[in-house]
Amino acid sequence: MGKQIAQTNLLVLASGAFSGAALAQGTAVTEAIDRYVAPYVVTNNFSGQVLVRRGGKTIYENSFGEADRDRHVPNTPRTRFHIASLSMQLTSAAVLRLIDQDKLTLDTRVSEIVPALRGGDRITIRNLLEQRSGISDINARGDYAQILQQRQTPASLVGYIAGDSLLFEPGSKYVHEEHSAFNLLALILERKTGLSFPRAMQQLLFGPAGMSGSAVDDDAGSCGDEAARGYAPSGVTGITTAQMIFWSAKAGNASACTTARDEARFVEAIFHGKLLGPATRSLVVDTAGVSVGYGWFRRQNSRFGEFAFTLSGRSPGFASHIIYLPREDLTVVVLSNIYASVPSDIAYDVAAIALGRPYQPLALRTPLLPADSLDIATRKFHFGADFYQPNATLTFEKNGREMFLRWPSGELTPLIPIDRDHLIDRAYWEPVHIIRDASGAPTSMTYDRFTASLVAAQLIQ
Repeated sequence: MGKQIAQTNLLVLASGAFSGAALAQGTAVTEAIDRYVAPYVVTNNFSGQVLVRRGGKTIYENSFGEADRDRHVPNTPRTRFHIASLSMQLTSAAVLRLIDQDKLTLDTRVSEIVPALRGGDRITIRNLLEQRSGISDINARGDYAQILQQRQTPASLVGYIAGDSLLFEPGSKYVHEEHSAFNLLALILERKTGLSFPRAMQQLLFGPAGMSGSAVDDDAGSCGDEAARGYAPSGVTGITTAQMIFWSAKAGNASACTTARDEARFVEAIFHGKLLGPATRSLVVDTAGVSVGYGWFRRQNSRFGEFAFTLSGRSPGFASHIIYLPREDLTVVVLSNIYASVPSDIAYDVAAIALGRPYQPLALRTPLLPADSLDIATRKFHFGADFYQPNATLTFEKNGREMFLRWPSGELTPLIPIDRDHLIDRAYWEPVHIIRDASGAPTSMTYDRFTASLVAAQLIQ
């Protein structure tokens, strides 16, 4: 998602649309991936690590951009990245290790470990791991921005939501995504091991899996000097230092830092190693299980014609994506220290390159179209209940020569113009398409797969 098909009046910043079938293995694949990633780097949309393993061998590895732009420290294979929601995979695996040690079961009631949680007698460990617990989401709190500005513990995070009523009967449905469920799992790991969450993760997972470049960030320097600084897009082409947060405020759901090499080691330890026992391993790898759970999205993928295990992450200053294709035994890890959602696109296209499948390189016009040539400033479009933010109205706003989308929260996301009617939301890397009538006036728009109508008041102007 997010890339538009190159037109003859666009500059293709990666040479052509390649058919992977024509690529030889080895050097040709390496050069093709390098060529594909390059335009994301030069446009300040990607900086980080890309690693591909197939059949137990690394067939591609490279680092791009800088870990610290002020000091011009380059990213290297040893650079540690905050991986946002990919942390849930690691927390889940540590909990499954406790189950293997008979210190928990999938049916253990939360109230047995955290009695202060309202409704905990109805919630099981299975519900938490499958994000079907029904507990309220700390990220949805009005004071969440303030919570991120203070050092936290798993206990303090659970304390914010402990007295809330359950949103639904545990196990009855999945809501994307239950951040508080993983705060709670971090607390459960502490109480069942008698260790702090970072030390519990080291003992249960990082050590046994050989993940020497991984840690849980508790805001005490645990990620070390090799941790990358986080950055955020600024306008359509710029970059700026990301907002500082306390990573301990994301314990369990987004507080891990790691390397692409360690992520690949983790995948192999789960799918080919003995990190988990047969019963707990099957909870992850069995394709007949739930489609979302245990730190993975697990579903059939039409692009690759096989079952795929995937997960994306975004937290201030960082974005990440991982894909594992079991039939091909192919792992792609993409970690970035820029808060833009391009790792997902990169991961899927890099997998296609490695497998000899077609892919589409990034294409941008240069110079970029000025905002006033788009004729959409001040236009408001209303989406339906199925949109990412149900019933949201988005407004196009012009700032100098750049165009932005204003969201109901007040967030402004910069738009990269491809042509007069096609743009990319730089923050979320989603395609935006303006639909016009015969006179050229906008009448509707699409954002990703969703369609919105121009608000009625503007139709009669």
